[in-house]
Parts: sequence; structure tokens; C-alpha cells
Amino acid sequence: MTTPLDENDRKLLGLLRDNGRLTNQELADLIGLSASQCSRRRIALEQAGMILGYHAQLSPDADGTPVLGVIEVRLLTHSPDAVESLHAYVRREKAIRDVLKLTGDYDYLVKVAVADLAELSRLIRELASLRECVSHLRTSVVLERLKEAGVVLG
Repeated sequence: MTTPLDENDRKLLGLLRDNGRLTNQELADLIGLSASQCSRRRIALEQAGMILGYHAQLSPDADGTPVLGVIEVRLLTHSPDAVESLHAYVRREKAIRDVLKLTGDYDYLVKVAVADLAELSRLIRELASLRECVSHLRTSVVLERLKEAGVVLG
């Protein structure tokens, strides 16, 4: 956005973060603006890249991916080719849900959701086989999900 966010933009973003299905009329009622003003603001926020998308958060059972793993990845080298090799793998692997570039001992934190431990094992083997870029992996299996995407579970 070329102009800074005002209080109404922040309210709109907060409401949409909690419930992306809100209509412009519902937003208008909650914020105190007209539906057309909310529509214009929403479109402007989308075009400015402040709203990245709308999606449904599925339960692991509905998604068929009840096993969640977190993999810390340390790169062998930070050369452009090595980084691109890892990034290419991340783009094509559907089980990878989130990737965060880090400071500290590891370079990336990779969140994966898979059907079972065999699939997690396959994923770890494939990451480890990227020998031109990956030097070390550390994997943890999530035992319980307490909060995801800002939502307290259970």
C-alpha cells in the first residue's frame, strides 16, 4: 500500500484473519463503515499484498495427514545453486506445508504434514539426498497440536 494502514484497515485485517468468510456487509457492521467502503478497502489491501489469500483450515483427519513433523535443515553451502536446489525441492514437495529461513544453528525450519511415519521417513531420505546443499537434518515429530494459525485447538 502506498499509504500507511489506518485503524479501519487494521480492524478489517484482524477480522479477516480470524474469519476470512466475512462478507463486506458483516465487516461494515463490525467496523462501522459502509459495505462499499469495506469492499474498496479489502480490494486495496489485496492488491497491496497485505492479504495473501483465503483458505479453509482443515483438520489433519480431513486432510489425510495426521502426522506432523518439523525438520531443521542446515545447508552445506549458501551458494546460489545450493539454495536453489533446496528451494526447488520445497516447491515441488506437497507434504511440505511451511518453510521458514532462520538465524542460528539451522538455516531452515520445514513443517511437513504426512499420512504416516513411512511417508515422513521418505521425505527425510529425499532431503538428506540433496547432498549438494544439505549438510544436516534434525527431525521432530509433533505429539500434540495446541495452537495453529493463531487458533487454539481442542
